[in-house]
Amino acid sequence: MLLNQRQSLVTILRVCTKNGLSDQGRQVHCFLLKLGSCLDLFTSNYLIDMYSKCREPVTAHKVFDKMPERNVVSWTALMSGHVLNGELNGSLSLFSEMVRHGVSPNEFTLSTNLKACGLLNALEKGLQIHGFCLKMGFETMVEVGNSLVDMYSKCGGINEAERVFGSMVDTSLITWNAMIAGYVHSGYGGRALDTFRMMRERPDKFTLTSLLKACSSIGMIHGGKQIHGFLIRSGFPCSSSATITGSIVDLYVKCGDLFGARKAFDQIKEKTMISWSSLILGYAQEGDFVEAMSLFRQLRELTSRVDSFVLSGIIGVFADFALLRQGQQMQALAVKLPSGLETSVSNSVVDMYLKCGLVDEAEKFFDEMQSRDVISWTVMITGYGKHGLGKKAVSVFKQMLRYNIEPDDVCYLAVLSACSHSGLIKEGEELFSNLLETPGIKPRVEHYACVVDLLGRAGRLKEGKHLIDSMPVKPNVGIWQTLLSGCRLHGDIELGKEVSEILLRIDGNNPANYVMVSNLYGQAGYWQEHGKAREVGKMRGLKKEAGMSWVEIEREVYFFRSGEDSHPLTPRIQEALREVERRMREELGYVYGLKQEMHDIDDESKEENLRAHSEKLAIGLALASGGLNQEAKTIRVFKNLRVCVDCHEFIKGLSKIMKIKFVVRDAVRFHSFENGCCSCGDYW
Repeated sequence: MLLNQRQSLVTILRVCTKNGLSDQGRQVHCFLLKLGSCLDLFTSNYLIDMYSKCREPVTAHKVFDKMPERNVVSWTALMSGHVLNGELNGSLSLFSEMVRHGVSPNEFTLSTNLKACGLLNALEKGLQIHGFCLKMGFETMVEVGNSLVDMYSKCGGINEAERVFGSMVDTSLITWNAMIAGYVHSGYGGRALDTFRMMRERPDKFTLTSLLKACSSIGMIHGGKQIHGFLIRSGFPCSSSATITGSIVDLYVKCGDLFGARKAFDQIKEKTMISWSSLILGYAQEGDFVEAMSLFRQLRELTSRVDSFVLSGIIGVFADFALLRQGQQMQALAVKLPSGLETSVSNSVVDMYLKCGLVDEAEKFFDEMQSRDVISWTVMITGYGKHGLGKKAVSVFKQMLRYNIEPDDVCYLAVLSACSHSGLIKEGEELFSNLLETPGIKPRVEHYACVVDLLGRAGRLKEGKHLIDSMPVKPNVGIWQTLLSGCRLHGDIELGKEVSEILLRIDGNNPANYVMVSNLYGQAGYWQEHGKAREVGKMRGLKKEAGMSWVEIEREVYFFRSGEDSHPLTPRIQEALREVERRMREELGYVYGLKQEMHDIDDESKEENLRAHSEKLAIGLALASGGLNQEAKTIRVFKNLRVCVDCHEFIKGLSKIMKIKFVVRDAVRFHSFENGCCSCGDYW
């Protein structure tokens, strides 16, 4: 074949590759075969690249397999195709095979596989490839440095990403974008904005999208508005970037400015699915379901191609608010849409049933799913855990392993949490040991917190403290709160005092911590320390989040806040509560847990305050609506915070005297009250 002819065909292949013209590229391939001359290394590499980028990886592999001679370009082109087509493990396998064949990687080979490691969260493999970079002197190259920053950021190694970024001699806009995006991904919105201030390159749409996300993550609406204003003043073509427009709407939604979000949304000429979903979910998360569903209907009228993200997101919001009827309506709609059959939507349906307290329905839907991923199993395990069905959670986890589905760190957290909720100490310790030995997964502080909780249940508080002191990750507020709860349960004032001091030192502006500390002392009868903790919280002007509960009666959902008396049936609610309290005193000897009430007022007033807790008001409405003779009925109540000790004892007694089953979902788990007992075993 003449050199000029070959060059012309290669030029055509480049055009086909750039424009995704696989049919025309295949014609060139056929022409090369008809010429009777063997495809040489040069043209074969272009064919592999063309087929890979036209999303025909099987054909690309066939060309590769028939090549009598291959070089690093051949291998890298095929690896790039695997990554482009989502076959990430395939790329890493090819990398290992290439090294065994004695072919040295170049900077593009390394960058491609570092990208695969980042997307797979395969830190161990990424470290090995980083070793190749160091041995071959590629770490200083901009392309490789960019990929290392990106890989470490996505694998949770933000400190390693910072080190690579700081050591790079030459940087590009891509470098800065990778570091800024890494900070956002890792939850360091402030650092992302600080890094942007040091950047000299002109930002592009990727920079600006990350900055908007950074502002969203830390609630910095002023900074987000400045970026929005810059985009408008600079004439940036926002409408041509789905990520930019979606991030602008999302910024206002996340910062609680739905008016601003709607205004920004209305100004978008060509609205994308991202911007639609951000606004719809924003209204739904704020409880404005009428406007959310109105927008959703508008979207349905404009296009039948509602994506799975919108469907799963809306079902997820209904799940969070335990709105079963609305969730089922969305499920009925989803099955009529192509995207509604995707696994992510099915996962949301399972989650909805579990969060609405319908375990049997969740199990049935889960068993009927056409395909399941690790998220599907994790949702089921999490649900069992929150319902106190720890043994079932462990059983499902083992079943998942038998199906050769690899658990990720979130799945391990779910099953450890399930063991924690059910007090399965032996099983939890075994699973944690397996986690420590699992390659590619680095235990997080939340995993250690589950083990501390298990040890706390067993009264092994000193072991829990030792684990916190010796673990390789930095302890956070949550793990100290977990240990303090164990101290309160077992009355260990000495250790509790030590933990309290640590907790208030690192998180002294959190009112929940002062409540926990005062409860520790109050339950043990240390009234002076109990009052001091309350007083310090008051002096700081701290107020804990208001309790809110809701209950569905006759297809309508009623919301109550603690102390609220605005409901038109308030007199009947109070009358119903007083009547059941009278019966509980006579039949069970029930008295209010007055020491749990934090106000400096007389006992009668304390009783009134405790009666006004939101979950009691919701139960009172259910009793007032259906009468006080409701044997064999189940009343379901949902609350945004943990149920308090007094309300917990109250509902236990209520279930016994009324022969009613109460299911209460609080911020941590489900409590199933029946015949005077709770599924949590009085530990929550």
